[in-house]
Amino acid sequence: MSFLAIDVGNTRLKWALFEHARPGASILAQGAEFLDHIDKLAEGPWSKLPAPKQMLGCVVASDAVKHRVEGQMEIWDVSPQWVVASAREAGLSNGYDHPARLGPDRWVAMIGAWHRMLAMGGSPRPIVVAMVGTAVTVEAIDANGKFLGGYILPGHGIMLRALESGTAGLHVPTGEVKPFPTNTSDALTSGGTYAIAGAMERMVQHVRQHCGTEPWCVMAGGAGWKMAPSLSAKFDLVDSLVFDGLLQIALSRAGASGT
Repeated sequence: MSFLAIDVGNTRLKWALFEHARPGASILAQGAEFLDHIDKLAEGPWSKLPAPKQMLGCVVASDAVKHRVEGQMEIWDVSPQWVVASAREAGLSNGYDHPARLGPDRWVAMIGAWHRMLAMGGSPRPIVVAMVGTAVTVEAIDANGKFLGGYILPGHGIMLRALESGTAGLHVPTGEVKPFPTNTSDALTSGGTYAIAGAMERMVQHVRQHCGTEPWCVMAGGAGWKMAPSLSAKFDLVDSLVFDGLLQIALSRAGASGT
């Protein structure tokens, strides 16, 4: 039973067609489109796909974008299903004050990270999950599978555009990350990078102190690879966390329904 997983972010839509709706399933096809181009999916890359039997996705973009995606899916006889964060799902419990208000991409990525950690073997560990994209989120999960809370901060591009619009004479740079920048471009690039790195490393400290043990630190998102050289804490780069989580949720829901 083929399974279509969709991750609609603030900038791009990423999709993957899996052979089955379970972790570790083979990928039959995958791709990504900027949101401006999603109206061409049905006549473009999706036109060549075998019809999926099941679909599950998460969307942080507007309802209008979600409806556009659903419109493209009308070429198949499949019902769109979208994840909404809940108090508990797929072995993870949600410590948010209002669980349903937690971003679905954050929730799904944490479920993916939790089960990836369990698959490593050994005793369950706390986890710090960072997603570095248009926005940056940094989450904490304890060793019992409870989401403790997380940060949201601007991504690098948003930081730079805010500085450009609010500060005379500054322009979005193409600088490098350096420990002691000596020009404005490097200073802006380094400042944004180290601001994100600082939030990630502060969460590692909090989890270490709260849980009394070293967390597994994992990072995803389109800009994650840029952060790795600037971090003092070791973060494994796993860009498939959202798809991992969607597969795990689909398996969990199928088991709960007896299908």
